[in-house]
Amino acid sequence: MMQEGDNVDRKVVYTKGAPKPVGAYSQAVIAGSILSISGQVPIDPESGRMVEGDARAQTERVMKNIGEILKAAGLDYNDLVKVRIYTTDLSLFSEINDVYSQYFEEEPPARVFVEVSALPLGALVEIEAEAYLGG
Repeated sequence: MMQEGDNVDRKVVYTKGAPKPVGAYSQAVIAGSILSISGQVPIDPESGRMVEGDARAQTERVMKNIGEILKAAGLDYNDLVKVRIYTTDLSLFSEINDVYSQYFEEEPPARVFVEVSALPLGALVEIEAEAYLGG
């Protein structure tokens, strides 16, 4: 149990391989043994623009962005323990899930998949994730 004055080891993770934050947030933060990755929308880190295309193309870009952040922290997709997927249209579940599933050979992380009314920049999908750094 944390008491007043206790500090958690906290480190911000940043990589040029993922989009720059466009607001008051970090790409990811390590706190103790958990890496928390901010919600990623399908922005190409080189152009700074959202990728064009359907839910498959957008999910691919989001997963690549997450992969770059994981790599910057010395991790990979197998270290993910919880993922939250947001979409503006639940009928896109199969398309998003098909792309997402390609990143996990077996034992994918725990996951939530929900429909929301809107996402930043008109994106069809946003994904946030947590990874375990080990002990």
